[in-house]
Amino acid sequence: MFLLLPFDSLIVNLLGISLTVLFTLLLVFIIVPAIFGVSFGIRKLYMKSLLKIFAWATLRMERGAKEKNHQLYKPYTNGIIAKDPTSLEEEIKEIRRSGSSKALDNTPEFELSDIFYFCRKGMETIMDDEVTKRFSAEELESWNLLSRTNYNFQYISLRLTVLWGLGVLIRYCFLLPLRIALAFTGISLLVVGTTVVGYLPNGRFKEFMSKHVHLMCYRICVRALTAIITYHDRPRNGGICVANHTSPIDVIILASDGYYAMVGQVHGGLMGVIQRAMVKACPHVWFERSEVKDRHLVAKRLTEHVQDKSKLPILIFPEGTCINNTSVMMFKKGSFEIGATVYPVAIKYDPQFGDAFWNSSKYGMVTYLLRMMTSWAIVCSVWYLPPMTREADEDAVQFANRVKSAIARQGGLVDLLWDGGLKREKVKDTFKEEQQKLYSKMIVGNHKDRSRS
Repeated sequence: MFLLLPFDSLIVNLLGISLTVLFTLLLVFIIVPAIFGVSFGIRKLYMKSLLKIFAWATLRMERGAKEKNHQLYKPYTNGIIAKDPTSLEEEIKEIRRSGSSKALDNTPEFELSDIFYFCRKGMETIMDDEVTKRFSAEELESWNLLSRTNYNFQYISLRLTVLWGLGVLIRYCFLLPLRIALAFTGISLLVVGTTVVGYLPNGRFKEFMSKHVHLMCYRICVRALTAIITYHDRPRNGGICVANHTSPIDVIILASDGYYAMVGQVHGGLMGVIQRAMVKACPHVWFERSEVKDRHLVAKRLTEHVQDKSKLPILIFPEGTCINNTSVMMFKKGSFEIGATVYPVAIKYDPQFGDAFWNSSKYGMVTYLLRMMTSWAIVCSVWYLPPMTREADEDAVQFANRVKSAIARQGGLVDLLWDGGLKREKVKDTFKEEQQKLYSKMIVGNHKDRSRS
């Protein structure tokens, strides 16, 4: 048996006191407020301070670039190259007008020189693909002192470098351990709490306990990400809640403000443990991997859940994959075939403080969570839109597109008709045929009409 020296004993005592003080601060300023859903305004003050620092850093970079006669990198707005909203026919006519002295009325419907126009359009589409760019991180207009978003490192001054180094120490040595501790606390309480609630007899008391256990744990997890969320118009219960999908933490963002039944695929590992514990306390809808591809079975399970008025509203992300916070892509029609009232929700993240988008083809879940927990914060706005119902002359696809357009319009996102499944799959032949029909109609369509007349 080894005896501790006086110095070693002092170190152990100081370490014990430090851990006690840290746990007390967590309990008083984070865990207890999370349980009751209150905030002391510390996170908002933290966000305002960061904004001032980012503004100063941007000015320093611009000044340094100006002194060295360099041009700073400027990303495209929303990842899109600005283009004039002219049709293909008008563009070709303009090319012919500038390159030929012949009257446009006497020119044929198609000229050999038009081939160069289509070649140029093809190159522009490859360089500025509006679909593929939705599966990569959103570009920033100014640096947020994270090396992962810095395109202008050669212009950093000494003071800015010192500030960046100080930020690294704060994020990795203070915020990261604190966030890991909070995440561990929230997940542990969720597993233990839902398991205990699952043994209670069915009734109002069990529903009350399940609701507050879920809300408490999700709010602790929100604080583990230093998430600053602004909710606009509180939701109403019932029906199906559909939202655009940027990140796995979308679930935590929404569930920390409302009580939902989740819909998803059964997982293994830690996620599977959490799913099995949650379903004991709340009627979540989990599908086996073999069941997910059975569209009729999924629709039947969802319909049965919605028709049971005693069950919670369902939370669904109809895109089926994560999109990079700049747009909304095609909604799968399955959620809109049920005939229930749909409650749309728009989620928009502020990329200045941290990129919430999960590029699952590039980062695993652990790497992604590490990036989230080493960011400055997660700042987002959530809008609860008025409920929408399917009209008599509407099919499921039209209803899904109408809901998607409302979400895109409210969140300031680009409304795209493309399927988010293109992240991992090839373009369907039907999409190619539609584009080919547009080109062929432009080239020979008028000629056919004239010949028929």
